[in-house]
Amino acid sequence: MGRVTLADVARRAGVSLASTSRALNGQVASAATVERVRRAADELGYIPDASARSLRLRRTGQLAFAVADIGNPVYVEMMREIESVVAAEGYRLVVSRTGDADATLDLVRDLNQGYVDGLILSPLRVTPALVEALEQTTVPTVVVGRLPEGARVDTVLADSEGGVALAVDHLIRTGARRIAFLNGPVDTTPGRFRQLGFREATADRTEVVTGEFHAEDFTIDAGYAAARVMLAADEWDAVIAVNDLVGIGILHAAHERGIAVPDELAVIGIDNTTLADVCHPGLTSVDLGAARRGHKAARLILARMEDGDLPPRAVRVAPSLHERGSTAALAGAARPGGPAAVPGSRRVR
Repeated sequence: MGRVTLADVARRAGVSLASTSRALNGQVASAATVERVRRAADELGYIPDASARSLRLRRTGQLAFAVADIGNPVYVEMMREIESVVAAEGYRLVVSRTGDADATLDLVRDLNQGYVDGLILSPLRVTPALVEALEQTTVPTVVVGRLPEGARVDTVLADSEGGVALAVDHLIRTGARRIAFLNGPVDTTPGRFRQLGFREATADRTEVVTGEFHAEDFTIDAGYAAARVMLAADEWDAVIAVNDLVGIGILHAAHERGIAVPDELAVIGIDNTTLADVCHPGLTSVDLGAARRGHKAARLILARMEDGDLPPRAVRVAPSLHERGSTAALAGAARPGGPAAVPGSRRVR
């Protein structure tokens, strides 16, 4: 038999790798967990690596926040809230760009080198290898996003499906009957679940004609390029964009083609970023609670660092719709009788 590893001890004790590491290194763990881990270590003859133990015991006073695009205003809003919470507890927040799926995986695997005390991660793409790495790391981790059911990691979830349903309901109530959805890459978490939300929300709407289009990325430029193709192919009453950046790209493409927003085309974004207020017309948008998700993720990571034996938790943040000028005409007197109130929404003036 080869050298006994920490993972071997964790399996024998029936606890997570992170809990095993804390129990053997004198960190926060319940008395029952410490007893089970130490018994398993004795039974297996586990000999800890002294240099690795020294590295794990070091405290950096730093937490990491890793995202795909540090310039995206959603992540900026999330980051500000996380920083506010953890700074009050004496931690410095380090922000990192994950890049592609391989870079994200490398970042998680490198956590055990001890450069931070905890990680909040918002990955665009989730692979089985990433889930495995998240479950095996000894560093407390929280994911802002979706993981497969049963994953042993704390998560904070946006209700993308419910948010898209709010957008669809709003447009139908205001009279739109030809509604397109301009998505981003479908192999990403937001692309997959926002597409699912659109299909679920329109499945029983027999009076509505729908269309689905895809941008190559979640950026203004990608949204503009895809919108040019979409608007040239057919006429739509309204378009739901996968996020605000793509929505702004749609506004630019519509203006270029001489399509008046909102008189001839209503546009709704998702994320309710600060950009939705400053573009013209203002962009109606679904708020998925970036700041609230950041706040909850920060609280989860602090709690996980305090007690590593807590069961994995999943927290969901409810969406709301914020109406601005990009759907104002459809929502006004141009539709006989005017619209009914949209549950979960409010008018932004």
